[in-house]
Amino acid sequence: MVHVTSVDAVYRDYGTPRAAPIARIHADDALALMRGGHFGDGSMEPKIESSLDFLRAGGESVLITAPERLAEALAERAGTWIVP
Repeated sequence: MVHVTSVDAVYRDYGTPRAAPIARIHADDALALMRGGHFGDGSMEPKIESSLDFLRAGGESVLITAPERLAEALAERAGTWIVP
């Protein structure tokens, strides 16, 4: 699954001075960060929720990135990959 969005990757501590992109994350860790408020309600959180639902249903991985970074992200040089 691919989520194309307005940001190049998922960021830990989004919207704060500590914001840092996440290149690859396991689903359990993404869930913990989401519950900890790291992604922001209404922005990245719905994408994380649907990604986790997809993985729970047997999906292999999820990529989240901006359209202009898609080629780089598919080569794992940009974006965020969420894996089971």
